[in-house]
Amino acid sequence: MSVRKLKPITPGQRFRVVNGYDAITTDKPEKSLLAPIKRTGGRNSQGKMTMRYKGGGHKRRYRIIDFKRNKAGVPATVASIEYDPNRTAFIALLNYQDGEKRYIVAQSGLKVGQNIVSGDKVAPEIGNCMLLEGIPLGTIISCIELHPGQGAVLARSAGAFAQLMARDGKFATIKLPSGETRLILVTCSATIGAISNSDHQLLVSGKAGRSRWLGRRPRTRPVVMNPVDHPMGGGEGKSSGGHPRSRNGIPAKGFRTRSKTKASNKYIIERRKK
Repeated sequence: MSVRKLKPITPGQRFRVVNGYDAITTDKPEKSLLAPIKRTGGRNSQGKMTMRYKGGGHKRRYRIIDFKRNKAGVPATVASIEYDPNRTAFIALLNYQDGEKRYIVAQSGLKVGQNIVSGDKVAPEIGNCMLLEGIPLGTIISCIELHPGQGAVLARSAGAFAQLMARDGKFATIKLPSGETRLILVTCSATIGAISNSDHQLLVSGKAGRSRWLGRRPRTRPVVMNPVDHPMGGGEGKSSGGHPRSRNGIPAKGFRTRSKTKASNKYIIERRKK
């Protein structure tokens, strides 16, 4: 994987850094795995804006992703590595031996023609999905379940990975991408390897229009609002705005908002880093 810095032949390309897309093998998605996406523009059923700074953007179609990897014991061949407009990671099209096709989130190093499989007793190789009880300690993993059979919810974005640190009884200790260390049941599944497209963090859009293509409208800074609109608004001239806080008054920058009585607190061994 690589990134390309464009020549500054226009103002919008002066600082632009784009993905090289070396890993992508096709630009045509599998039609049977596409679904429509209805866009709201941040409006509710009454047409009132309930979420600011959303709207516009290029039309997309959803790629149906297999997050459960519940086709146990059936080998599959990687047919292609594709771009997905709905996520930062690349996706891989799998052709199973029984003829079924499915998309999965692609792991870094996954190649076309490679055979992968999911199940209890499979080899811990890149792209294979296994239960945490069968994965060797210290292995880099991604696409992790929180509840058995739920489907992957953790470490799914570009370049993300977690590490299996230890096992004790029915729990495994996982170090998550945020830095948090927590317990997860060993009957939950995870995929071997880190997520693809780790260069995503190096990209530079180069112009405001690219944010509009992604459906992001311009965001107003709180310090330039009026006092009626935001706690940091008002003042004469360029006022600092006071202590940084959200629109409804919750302090930012280090203020802990997690509930002290949350049920999952007992599973967190070490909190994420600030």
